Amino acid sequence: MLLGNLWALAMLVAATAALAQPAPPPTTTRIKHVVVLFQENVSFDHYFGTYPHAQNLPGEQRFDAAPGTPAVDGLTPQLLEHNPNSANPIRLWRQLAATCDMDHEYADEQAAFNGGKMDRFVEATSSPSGGCDASLVMGYFDGNTVTALWNYAQHFAMSDRYFGTTFGPSTPGAINLISGNTHGAVMVPTKLPVVPLPILTIIDDLDPAYDDCSDPDKPHAVMLGRNIGDLLNAKQVSWGWFQGGFKPNGTKRGKAFCGARSAGPGRVFDYSPHHEPFQYYAQSANPRHLPPSAPDKVGHADRANHQYDLAVFYDALAQGRLPAVSFVKAKAYQDGHAGPAYSNPLDEQVYLVHIINAIMRSPYWRDTAIILTYDDSDGWYDHVAPPIVNGSAIPGVDSYSGLGECGSPQPGTYQGRCGHGPRLPLLVISPFARVNYVDHTVTDQTSILRFIEDNWALGRIGNDSFDAKAGPLTGLFDFAAPRASTLILDEKSGAPAPP
Repeated sequence: MLLGNLWALAMLVAATAALAQPAPPPTTTRIKHVVVLFQENVSFDHYFGTYPHAQNLPGEQRFDAAPGTPAVDGLTPQLLEHNPNSANPIRLWRQLAATCDMDHEYADEQAAFNGGKMDRFVEATSSPSGGCDASLVMGYFDGNTVTALWNYAQHFAMSDRYFGTTFGPSTPGAINLISGNTHGAVMVPTKLPVVPLPILTIIDDLDPAYDDCSDPDKPHAVMLGRNIGDLLNAKQVSWGWFQGGFKPNGTKRGKAFCGARSAGPGRVFDYSPHHEPFQYYAQSANPRHLPPSAPDKVGHADRANHQYDLAVFYDALAQGRLPAVSFVKAKAYQDGHAGPAYSNPLDEQVYLVHIINAIMRSPYWRDTAIILTYDDSDGWYDHVAPPIVNGSAIPGVDSYSGLGECGSPQPGTYQGRCGHGPRLPLLVISPFARVNYVDHTVTDQTSILRFIEDNWALGRIGNDSFDAKAGPLTGLFDFAAPRASTLILDEKSGAPAPP
């Protein structure tokens, strides 16, 4: 009953707002399309710690940096050879691309950071299972493995001061991307009796209650409040979330069932419900995973409610129907999430190069910004302590700056939102991106939210969303004298494709 009432109220509000929607606004920059490629579980040092220097050992895919490539705040010889952690960083390579998953819980990541000393990763965030040595948490790849990403960094812009908005795993990262506020969660019991529950802050992975494909044996939650979809709808800006495996392949217990698997390393399900943040909100959910009612409805209000399968993105791109704002999520085996039976950087590279090549070959390239980033760090080692711009003090949970403390929370702020969290990769791939450029502005996941808000003059989310604190992404762009060109790469090697 509670879930049904929330759904009905949200639909009434959305329908009423649609009657008074103004014409879509012009953009404030030359960017008319934003495509956010939102990948999984990588710290900055894990992929870019030694950028732009790759070892180029015999038999490896070679990477040679262009002359004048700027340095990043990466792994210095001191950090590589005399690290303050109990193990030194470990170079991984293509034959070791599939690794164990690390511990990336909200509290454990804070413990690893140890008040900014960044010296407790082996003890706090090493793999909790899988038989991997604890020192693997110090592992990193270089341009001989994550070759495509290093080539994109060479030709476009990247940041070495971009952080997760808060600490924690996938669900908080995904929700921060679209709303900047992980407070407002209501737990929804999957079994009777149903009792009134308090409004909480999400710090863990919970499945969305407005999703038929959520695991009935896992905790479910809904989110109250606004997200970026509400702001885009209010200004009639087309948008969509596109995710691999979203299309059901059957029914189970009277609900849609997302059971498709691809030929990845462990045959994991293509669709992961807790990676789809809009499914937590009544006003933006597509519980039955319905397809759009017609091709020209993609990005607009109809039964799909802006939530689509990944294949719909490629169709829209090819048919000239790409929404102004697209959030894109790979099938699980290509999302980069560590795990021997999950994903790895090489399968991830095939996906990233494929979709970026497709955008570059389309007419949309000339006015598009591709923003490539990650939901969380997976607990992988990174040596840069984040600025704590929002404090929290939950006994037995927060621990960054002492037992029960993570910074200094301001009176009246929501608890459980300590951040910023771990440093993550961020690349901007666009004709308007600065070329071979590293930006050092402090930004976070809600900086993407802010860029979309500002580009279409949408306003802010409100209710203490991090978007009001977010640093701008504008330093990664050059709108006055753009000179970035297309870069078509080979999906397997990550190197520039032959002409």
